[in-house]
Amino acid sequence: MTLTVNQPAGTGIASTPNSWSVVAFMVKRSLVRIRRIPAAFLPSLAMPIFQLIAFGGAFAGALAYAQIKHALDWYAPLACMQGAAFGAMGLAFATVNDLQTGFFDRLRMAPAGRAAMVFGPLCASMVRAIIPLVLVSTVAFIGGAALPGGVLGLVTLAAAGMGLAYCASGFGLGLAFRMRTLAAATLTQFAIFFTLFLSTAQMPLDFIQGWVKPLARVNPMTNVLRLARQGFLGEVTWHGTWGGLLALGLMGLASTVFAVRGLRSFDK
Repeated sequence: MTLTVNQPAGTGIASTPNSWSVVAFMVKRSLVRIRRIPAAFLPSLAMPIFQLIAFGGAFAGALAYAQIKHALDWYAPLACMQGAAFGAMGLAFATVNDLQTGFFDRLRMAPAGRAAMVFGPLCASMVRAIIPLVLVSTVAFIGGAALPGGVLGLVTLAAAGMGLAYCASGFGLGLAFRMRTLAAATLTQFAIFFTLFLSTAQMPLDFIQGWVKPLARVNPMTNVLRLARQGFLGEVTWHGTWGGLLALGLMGLASTVFAVRGLRSFDK
C-alpha cells in the first residue's frame, strides 16, 4: 500500500534546501548496497568481461578484414558500455525492493522536492558506472588493447559510459515506478541488449549486411559507441564526439521525462 504524504510545493531539484542532501544520501546508500548485496551488482562486471574475452577471440579475424588491428580495441569500449548500462538493472531491482518494503514511502516524506526521488538514483547510477568502466578497461589493457587517443580517449569513454548509465537507469526507474515488480529489471536488461546489439556493436557500419544495417544506421547507440571507441582506434576528434554527445543528451532527456512521469503515478 502506498502512503500519501504532503510534498513540498516545488518539484524541481532546487525547490528546497534539502533536495541535494537527499540526492547525496541516495547515492551513498546505492554504493553501500554494492557491499551488502553484491549479487545485484556482480553481473554488471562478470558479463562484460566474459563477452570481452569471448568476442575478442571469436571475431578477431573478421575485424582484421575490417582493418582493425586488435579486436580488443573494438570490443573493449562495447564491454565498458555494457557494464555501465547493466547497472540500470540493479537500480530497477533496488527501487522495486524499496517500493515493496515501504522504504520508498519514507523517502517521499523527506522535506525535498519530488525530483530528488528521481535524480538521486540517476546520479547514483553514474557513480556506480565508474566501477565497471575502470575494471573492464583494465582487463582490456592487460589483454593488449591500445589507446592512441591518450587521456582524451579515457575522457570520451567515461563520458559515454556514465551518460549511458544515466539513460538506461532512467528507463529502468520509469519501468520500476510503473510496474512495481521485478519484471521491470528484466525488461530493462532486454532493452539494453537490443539497443546495443542492433548497432555497430560487432562490426563497423560499412561491413554490416542485411536488415541490421539500416537499424544500426539510425540507432543512437551507434553514435555513442563511436564516442566511446574513438580513443581506442585513433585520435579524439570533434567529428567523432558530437554525435555521441547529442544522442546521449536526447536519450537522457527522454529517460528523465519517462522516470518523472512514472513517479507521478503515485499521486493517482
